[in-house]
Amino acid sequence: MNINRPIYLQKLINRRHNGMVKIITGLRRSGKSYLLFNLYHDYLLHHGVSEDRIIMADLEDYSLYGLREPDAFLDFVMSRVKDNGWHYVLIDEVQHLGHFEDVLNTLLKRGRLDVYVTGSNARFLSKDVITTFRGRGDEVRVHPLCFSEYQSAHASLSYQELLLSYMTYGGLPQLSDLITDEQKEEYLKSLFAETYMKDLRERYRILDDGDMEELIDIAASSSGSLTNPLKLQNTFKTVKHSNISQETIKRYLDYLEDAFLIEKSLRYDIKGKRYISTPRKYYFEDLGLRNARLNFRQFEPAHLMGNMIYNELRVRGFSVDVGQVTLNTKDSNGVSQRRQLEVDFVCNRGYRRCYIQSAYSMPSYEKAEQELRSLTHINDSFLKVIITADMTPTHQMSNGVLVLALSDFLTQSDSLPL
Repeated sequence: MNINRPIYLQKLINRRHNGMVKIITGLRRSGKSYLLFNLYHDYLLHHGVSEDRIIMADLEDYSLYGLREPDAFLDFVMSRVKDNGWHYVLIDEVQHLGHFEDVLNTLLKRGRLDVYVTGSNARFLSKDVITTFRGRGDEVRVHPLCFSEYQSAHASLSYQELLLSYMTYGGLPQLSDLITDEQKEEYLKSLFAETYMKDLRERYRILDDGDMEELIDIAASSSGSLTNPLKLQNTFKTVKHSNISQETIKRYLDYLEDAFLIEKSLRYDIKGKRYISTPRKYYFEDLGLRNARLNFRQFEPAHLMGNMIYNELRVRGFSVDVGQVTLNTKDSNGVSQRRQLEVDFVCNRGYRRCYIQSAYSMPSYEKAEQELRSLTHINDSFLKVIITADMTPTHQMSNGVLVLALSDFLTQSDSLPL
């Protein structure tokens, strides 16, 4: 199925001719190759670039095995350069190319070559990929389908049907070609076991991955909840009867982040304007993979909605923290107390900021007051939002807080008026 990825296509368009290697990174099976070899290739053709100026190489294709040797690859590219006009070099799975950093830098020095690559080894499935190119790389991070992209591929379904399907099976593009729930569940479970876990074992030389498997399950079960390595160590000790150390837990979490399976969100003291190192929250990059780890048995709409909002905000280019608001109060006896209230998401993009609470349902005045409490104690002028799945139209409250319907947030890219 053909699925448009307008956000990422525009990012590649914006980076055209910028003199850097465009490095497309992200979770395996999130659509990186399709973006480059189909969507961007077609864009170039439709905007006046002739086919013979687009030099493509899928280095995972065994028929191109010889091109994995650096000199052979350079000869391949240069033999297709017709003149001093712009040529576009699109390379899939570039990690198969020997000394690829030097080869790509050589191409850049040639001039008038616009270079784009994807990759799937440790270096390309890592947050540190840009350091490989010593200032000559420009990263485009690709996520699984966001809700609006998912909706474009399933136009015949109602919003409620789409929401349930998306919260259950997530947004990996290949799922759109599968028909039954059984096929989708088997695909996600197999993908986790045969691709992601295999990658982790091979990349980090993990011989006994039992504790890592358990950690992934715990992270899946508690996604969006505050935690830290010490708390996780205690869970292993009391529940799993394991003596795994905090250091090992932290290292495993770092591995999962580097593979783009999870992301962490740090705590931010809004009044004190400082970060708090621990605890923090972890969110899964894809809800379907999260659910697959739990055999689709732990379906909690409120938690899944929070993870979905986090992912949507990241797709839109926000950095996202967990907010903390500290209140100094006194009890009935006049004794001073300090209370800490949580803001689900502190969202920053450039100089713009907003605060968001995720409330699956607000059935009563008391519940609404609970969701508002932290927002109303933030003394600045940035937008404050409650996103709710209730069948409530988007509206502004008298105190200025925006109540935003989940359906509007997910389907309207301008739903946050920043």
